Amino acid sequence: MSTLDQIPPVTTSPSPDAPAHATPQQGTPATGGPRPPARMTGRQKLVLTLLLGAQFTVAVDFSILNVALPAVGAGLGFSLADLQWIATAFALAAAGFTLLFGRIADLFGRKRLFIGGMTLLGLSSILGGIATSPAMLLVARVLQGLATAAVTPAGLSLLTTSFKEGPLRDKALGLNGALMSAGFTAGAILGGLLTDLLSWRWAFLINAPVAAAVVMLAPSTIADSRPAERARLDLPGAVTVTGGLLTLVYGLTRAGEHGWSDLLTLASLAAGAVLLGSFWLIEKRASAPLVPVQIMKRPSVIWGNVTGLLAFVTETSLVFLLTLYLQNVLGYSPLATGAAFGVLGLGTVIGGTLGGRAVSRLGNRATIVTGGLVQTIATIALVALGSSGGWIWLLLVATFIGGIGNMLMIVGFMVTATSGLPDHEQGLATGLATMTQQVGITMGIPIMSAIATARMNALHTGAAPAVLSGVHTAIIVNSVLVLAATLLAAAFLRSRRSTAA
Repeated sequence: MSTLDQIPPVTTSPSPDAPAHATPQQGTPATGGPRPPARMTGRQKLVLTLLLGAQFTVAVDFSILNVALPAVGAGLGFSLADLQWIATAFALAAAGFTLLFGRIADLFGRKRLFIGGMTLLGLSSILGGIATSPAMLLVARVLQGLATAAVTPAGLSLLTTSFKEGPLRDKALGLNGALMSAGFTAGAILGGLLTDLLSWRWAFLINAPVAAAVVMLAPSTIADSRPAERARLDLPGAVTVTGGLLTLVYGLTRAGEHGWSDLLTLASLAAGAVLLGSFWLIEKRASAPLVPVQIMKRPSVIWGNVTGLLAFVTETSLVFLLTLYLQNVLGYSPLATGAAFGVLGLGTVIGGTLGGRAVSRLGNRATIVTGGLVQTIATIALVALGSSGGWIWLLLVATFIGGIGNMLMIVGFMVTATSGLPDHEQGLATGLATMTQQVGITMGIPIMSAIATARMNALHTGAAPAVLSGVHTAIIVNSVLVLAATLLAAAFLRSRRSTAA
């Protein structure tokens, strides 16, 4: 197993909440004269490419089946009511086990978990591609969700420990955020293409060769990092947080289908709240807690994750709302709908590319606030959408600009949530950030769906006018949530600026 001696160790700030100043990069003089910009070594670029490729694949996997669901249902005999379980089975596993796997990565080796997760992703994708029954497909989706829960925090912690805190890490996190967000959009486009040109089965099978390539290259490319002493795994904490997240995500997903007054929805949400409350009490008393309570008291962790949660809730649910608009109001096909979101994907790539530079020059708080204001303005502009096809230009421009703003928020959130922490807590920090991402993605759609549906049901007009009114109402709520995240970041986050070394 090779090691990466060229990769400098992670450095941390004396205080997690104080402004952190980047220390000189390897080979840079400590004093005297202007310092050249920090540059990645060849090995760091290879590590970055491998890790980003894996994260992009995971992101594509999350959304690639969305436009293919009707074809999957017809091919395997899913009823219309049961189609949502293809997405729900994935989301439950991905959100419920992310924090646990992030901690397992810290304790037993991030590289090992990363490679194991990519192996599971490849095998489960093959299982889904050859599925002959609904049960077989749902098992594959659960396994894909578990693979995502392992790969995402392990990959992110390997990324943060491969680049010292400062401009290079900011750049790496910016590219990671850009590719993950672009992956969600690319998944929709790719799913439509594969389903129309080949078969829905290729939406699964396409993951297998990518996963195989990562598994073959990772052992000789990525250096592992783990604590010198292996602590005990907090099983009571693991059981309560995993159970709490599973029931919470199930309740939120069920709310989108049956409404917020459904008894099972309310029972699931209440059970989730009780289990998560129990988890907090257990962690306060545990000798080796899954989540040390002190880390949750740090403003950077608390408010960074709150901001990130709202950023993911709003943008992913906005895609859902605009899908309703494009297909039910303008009459677009699934393939045309996916193509329209390509402009949003371009905006997220640009926003992610700019995000690392913005954090280095402006600081994390200013980057989040700037991105939030841009996203708020772009989102509220969508209230003007009408029922004629000419309004597609407003949608394309607003989603492009909003995508840039959203990615500035997400990059600022990732830098905030993973900065100022020692190496042995990076898996925990990235696990929390990934859990925030997965829960936000899962929460957004049922919340916005419930708002839009309530408005539609209150009207006694034709289908298209009712959908348009429901979409408008949910867009207004979406804009308010973005603005709330922006104001919270401005009020409670402390700025950290990375200066080029």
